[in-house]
Amino acid sequence: MAAACGSDGGSDGAAASDAGGSPDKIVIGAIPDQDPELLARNYGLVADYLSEETGVEVTFQPVTEYDAAVTQFRVGDLDLVWFGGLTGVQARLQVDGAEAIAQRDIDAEFTSVFIASVDSGIEPLDDVAGLSVVAGRTLTFGSDSSTSGRLMPQSFLSQAGVTLDDIDGEPGFSGSHDKTIALVEAGTYEVGALNSQVWFDRVEAGEVDTSKVQMILETPTYYDYHWVAHPDLGEDLKAKITTALLGLDPSNPDHQVILDFFGAKAFIDTDDSNYADIETIGRDAGKITG
Repeated sequence: MAAACGSDGGSDGAAASDAGGSPDKIVIGAIPDQDPELLARNYGLVADYLSEETGVEVTFQPVTEYDAAVTQFRVGDLDLVWFGGLTGVQARLQVDGAEAIAQRDIDAEFTSVFIASVDSGIEPLDDVAGLSVVAGRTLTFGSDSSTSGRLMPQSFLSQAGVTLDDIDGEPGFSGSHDKTIALVEAGTYEVGALNSQVWFDRVEAGEVDTSKVQMILETPTYYDYHWVAHPDLGEDLKAKITTALLGLDPSNPDHQVILDFFGAKAFIDTDDSNYADIETIGRDAGKITG
């Protein structure tokens, strides 16, 4: 596997040792769904933890676009990536032997939220059918490849009979959940769709002006975020990484910092089959081809 951040002529991604092909260096990544400084700081902690638990040098390599995370995983520059549901499926379909190995406890029942500017006059909705009110309004998603900020919200809009042609103008793509909140709060868009966890965390932290923007709907649940391992890691190292992730213990203060960042009480086992519905919806939306 080629390596990108080696300064000694090595390649990015898993670097095989001389004896037996077990990597002696791996690079982790994540979709850029929140503030880059926040991601860099916290994934640095994850890298340090995995290095201690596996005995292998682990570094974090940030990316600036969702699609870039998939591409770098495909070419071998990233060995272990925290993907959303859609990008995880895309990555696995492009790399034979790639595997979903762990998710948070909250990812089996994840949700999106629709938010609206108070000035829009849109009131909180009772169910998905109420999203018909979004027709004729301006709307922003997050990243074009976000599961919780685009794919699933668009699917729920479709259930309410709303297509993108029904939106006022072209839909926006803010690039991250934080930016979606900011754009709707500023009145740039009347409606936004984003990751529910980010919304609730930012509201609880007092970082949202709820006199200007409010949640109008929390969606039904679906599977979402998960760690995907590249086959070049090998079975032994993949097993060690999985054990380390599942072993994060909230009673350990250092572990709690990592779990708090992910908004989870624990990581749990997962497998590829959990994302079959995401694949189906992604194909229907034209986000997965081939």
